[in-house]
Amino acid sequence: MARLKALYESEIKKQMMSKYSYGNVHQIPKLEKIIVNCVTREAVTNGKIVESIVEDLATVTGQKPVVAKAKKSIASFKLRQGQALGAFVTLRGEQMYEFLDRLINFSLPRVKDFRGLSPKGFDGKGNYTMGVKEQIMFPEINYDKIEKVRGMGISFVTTATNNEEGREMLKLFGMPFRER
Repeated sequence: MARLKALYESEIKKQMMSKYSYGNVHQIPKLEKIIVNCVTREAVTNGKIVESIVEDLATVTGQKPVVAKAKKSIASFKLRQGQALGAFVTLRGEQMYEFLDRLINFSLPRVKDFRGLSPKGFDGKGNYTMGVKEQIMFPEINYDKIEKVRGMGISFVTTATNNEEGREMLKLFGMPFRER
């Protein structure tokens, strides 16, 4: 069992229960899924880029990514319906907790001049989204094999009802938020 899942089951639930005094254990927020995505406009002109994005996401997450395709054609962007633009992965269960553990303990400390995550990435319902400027922050990525440095979006979907509960839960997991 993942270390963070065990931490959630033992400590985080107790701390959340005492801080917010929930009437029922099922009211305690939990992490539902983590979505990692990478989309680039360069994929419009060069279709091979999507293959490298899929390979990078599979390496980082340990799960096969889904290719993201354009929903409709836009002539001014030279975009056709069904054209591949990037890829995304939805992590749940054990893989989700393992990815979160690697992100917090290995990947984020490798970022140059890292001062903590912005607390402004919450959506009002307790979900958090962050951007990563380069995929080489993950130790699984071989720097010599990448053709271009690309960013990724990482979304943490929770069952929290507001930002305060979501932030507190992610902070207890070990997410390094900076103070406003």
